[in-house]
Amino acid sequence: MTARTIAARKHLIFGLDVASTKEALSLVRRLTGEVGLFKVGKRLFVHAGPDIVRRIRKQGGEVFLDLKFHDIPETVATASVEAARLGVYLLNIHASGGTEMMKHTVAAVDNVCRAEKLRRPKLLAVTVLTSLDAGDLKAVGVGGSARKQVLRLARLASNCGMDGVVASPHEIEWIREECGPRFLIVTPGIRPAAVDDDQKRIATPSAAVRAGADYIVVSRPIREAPDPVRAAREIIADIAVGLGRKR
Repeated sequence: MTARTIAARKHLIFGLDVASTKEALSLVRRLTGEVGLFKVGKRLFVHAGPDIVRRIRKQGGEVFLDLKFHDIPETVATASVEAARLGVYLLNIHASGGTEMMKHTVAAVDNVCRAEKLRRPKLLAVTVLTSLDAGDLKAVGVGGSARKQVLRLARLASNCGMDGVVASPHEIEWIREECGPRFLIVTPGIRPAAVDDDQKRIATPSAAVRAGADYIVVSRPIREAPDPVRAAREIIADIAVGLGRKR
């Protein structure tokens, strides 16, 4: 195994988009050491509760808590503090919640982590969901392209002290140019090949990493594969190709 392949593992987030604790932990056992982080989203979190995060971490896995908080500033800030206490590595809130919500969350998490000597999670702002395109945005009153809206929200998130954003592969280069090399970009909508599903703005692993994504999120192509470990390793190999050609 090459050094590049080992490094490529850190860039892969596997989405535990299942509704069974047993299935989730079985996948964690098989894939710990094969992927960089495990994404816990609404489905699994509602089913299993905060304890699923603790159990993943007990097995040696790092967690991206993908609950996309969006509420009044105090509610989002206090929820994010509890996520920090769970020991998650990444968590996200909606950038469209606005400046006060993001700044309040950053300050609250910083203060609690400092006071309680906790590892501070990286705070991500969700820009535009990968299931949406310009037509969908227009229907809810947002004018212009998806890219324009993503960049507007990415700038806002950066100015509010957020560590990065969740954005589709199609906006990576523009976000990187706008927000700089240290701003994290987590990219869903990743497929090993073209897939006809609910994601409208997608790319391959190598293309996303080559464009500048720090992390890519993959779920179904690994979870539904006959051999999830082999599927993860094939994606990691493709990430390694992208790292070798990174701009």
